Amino acid sequence: MKPFPWDEAIGFGLGVLRLSPAAFWAMTPRELALAITAVTGGAMPLRRGEFSDLMTRFPDGR
Repeated sequence: MKPFPWDEAIGFGLGVLRLSPAAFWAMTPRELALAITAVTGGAMPLRRGEFSDLMTRFPDGR
């Protein structure tokens, strides 16, 4: 398991999003991830249920 990329997260939060340190540290990781996605236009990863549905519909080994 990789350690959380604190340097990148803090840099993005303070530098790109221009959050105050208090606002940055008050955010949840999910809020930060959604803010990063909103700014960068990246796609959110699949949720567990969505992934399970895809695995059911398209199983490996066919």
